[in-house]
Amino acid sequence: MEHYPIRLGLTLWSHNQWQQSFYGKGTKPAERLAKYAQVFSTVEGNTTFYATPSAQTVLNWRDATPDHFRFTFKLPKAITHDQLLKNSRGELLNFLKVMEPLSEKVGQWTIQLPATFGFEDLERLKQFCHSFPKAFNLGVEVRNPAFFAKGEAETTLNSWMIDQEINRVIMDSRPVFAAAPTSEAVIDAHQKKPRVPVHALATAKRPMIRFIGHPEMEANNAFFAPWLTKLPLWIKQGIEPYLMIHTPDNVLAPELAVQLYTQLNKHMDNKVMLPGLAPFPADDHQSQFDLF
Repeated sequence: MEHYPIRLGLTLWSHNQWQQSFYGKGTKPAERLAKYAQVFSTVEGNTTFYATPSAQTVLNWRDATPDHFRFTFKLPKAITHDQLLKNSRGELLNFLKVMEPLSEKVGQWTIQLPATFGFEDLERLKQFCHSFPKAFNLGVEVRNPAFFAKGEAETTLNSWMIDQEINRVIMDSRPVFAAAPTSEAVIDAHQKKPRVPVHALATAKRPMIRFIGHPEMEANNAFFAPWLTKLPLWIKQGIEPYLMIHTPDNVLAPELAVQLYTQLNKHMDNKVMLPGLAPFPADDHQSQFDLF
């Protein structure tokens, strides 16, 4: 699998309000993924959290993306939230069978767990992860407060993940919670997004950072500042971070991703420069680095 210094992406590839700003006016919905993959090297596949796609849809996703592109798909919530991983091996194998044509383009399979999944359930998670082929890269996102308290629960979780080379998904929701709840999008984000401490620990080679941005673009710079030290260090160590950028309504998520990536590139060691980003398809006459 091709190694990138860092993979930059968003939480979705299809957004109606990107039609003129990102894709270009004449782009059809079925063409959006291909246009997205011209700029970004990964995407957080939330769609599989809500429903397993059809076999044809999986083939369409495969054919729309270049060989170097990597998806990160969430496991269905029927497995992670409804069943809490109990008696779910059959459902998991069925899901993986449907997704199999895309297996070479999956950078990480994400197991997102609800806040009710606590330390007492950890053994179930361990057994569940044994159901995956050894070569599969896994990421686990926990939301139970015990896993952020730096006590036995978190120490045990982290040690197991390091031993098994499983990535711990890192949620950075500080920016969005710093925003005043004056818009519907921010209010919705405050209600649905987890407000957990940022524990920037790479338990394996592909840590995923979910950066949920402030609606005011410039306000994100202060929150991203610590990552300008951490990410270059990881990259120097041969770690391949996945940086996923959100905003409350995701309207300006592509622009925020470019803004933060440009800042990161300026903080890189001269020996390890980041690849340039292609222009947005709607505005392909200049490099995106020229915009900032």
